[in-house]
Amino acid sequence: MLDQRRTDSTWPADISSFCFEVPYSENSILFESGKGVRLFDAAGRGYLDAMSGVFVTCFGYDCQPIIKAMTEQLQKMAFNPPLHGTNRVALALADALVDLAPPGIRAAKLVSGGSESIETAAKLARFYHRLQGAAGKVKILSYYHGYHGSTFGALSLTGVPGVSSMFGPPLPNVVHVWPPDCFESFWDVPAKESGALAASMLERTIEAEGPDSVAALIIEPVIQQRAMAIPTPEYLARIREICDRHDILLIFDEIVTGFGRTGQPFAAQTFGVTPDLLCTGKGISGGYSPLAAVLIHERVAQALGVASGSLTFGPTHTYSANPLSSAAGLASVTHFRQGGFTDVVQRLAALLHPRLEQAVGERGTVRSVGLLFGIKLSDPEGRDVGALVSQACLRRGLILRGQDDWIVLAPAFVTSETDVEEICLTLTDALEEVYGTG
Repeated sequence: MLDQRRTDSTWPADISSFCFEVPYSENSILFESGKGVRLFDAAGRGYLDAMSGVFVTCFGYDCQPIIKAMTEQLQKMAFNPPLHGTNRVALALADALVDLAPPGIRAAKLVSGGSESIETAAKLARFYHRLQGAAGKVKILSYYHGYHGSTFGALSLTGVPGVSSMFGPPLPNVVHVWPPDCFESFWDVPAKESGALAASMLERTIEAEGPDSVAALIIEPVIQQRAMAIPTPEYLARIREICDRHDILLIFDEIVTGFGRTGQPFAAQTFGVTPDLLCTGKGISGGYSPLAAVLIHERVAQALGVASGSLTFGPTHTYSANPLSSAAGLASVTHFRQGGFTDVVQRLAALLHPRLEQAVGERGTVRSVGLLFGIKLSDPEGRDVGALVSQACLRRGLILRGQDDWIVLAPAFVTSETDVEEICLTLTDALEEVYGTG
């Protein structure tokens, strides 16, 4: 069927068996290759990817150290049966991730995707409490507007309107709470007061549900579905204290924010708060192979009886600790460290933020941490300006994400100053088209 595709950049109209991630149309792009921060379609047209795929390709589309490591591992062993043993490269990756993580993190459970890591963390939280003699602690708290994945368990934890309800009732024992940004946006609570109010409401929810029934609170340190809503360190420290007081595990979903994206290896280090369980994925392999992990604090690891870096826990997934994906991950961690990419991210962030503010002007506000940028747009007509701007950018060869009243960017760590200029000029043109000023 693929041989029947058209010679331009689009799919043939008769392909109906493929389930698209976005609504299918005859204009859906057929990507064929990538180099640096650019993708190329079947007609040879280039697109500057200002989203790193989906927060994934942090080193671009032709990172030779990762490609080389995967090629060498492929010649040795691409798979081992996870029920009968593990492999050296997975053990090395687990140790490398623990070394990269905040102090107190002691073990890593390797899986093959972000949703798997979220569901694994939820299972670990419940298992931890059962081992502590508190089998009744089964509820998981999560944010409204937080996004945690597309498998049914992860989707049940997701609080994005219209997404979590798309497939009918979610799994039970999930309770959603409001993050600070929602108090600011929906009820006009001043930013300096929203964190304290959100923390107070969290504690009231715990008391209403019964602390003896709550196993964990899972949050995104930066909420990407709220145009990169950034909490204060004081708010995160407060919810850390609340969780400790009620014997509730704190889980950070760092699938988007992790692996250098915020200017430190993990957002936990950026904000100075260490969770009990930390889910990471996406950029962990640079996008070269499916890979994710759950990083585990020593107090949880001790309860689980984990003696070293890599955790084998209960029912596992077929591709958990896969040697080929682990080779990609280990090469990615090594490249990140040797390339000094924490400094690179901070330099690029300082370069791009003011230029985005200049491009947006009075049409909205820009907020960012590291190379995560969210732009809240205003529109007196109430249009879906996020989608309109995203589409206008795509027509001009720039990939970013937009919906409702926001757009987000997450450029690769290898983005050049010339690329930054192109991003901002293209965005300016797109905004002028949508707002009718160009």
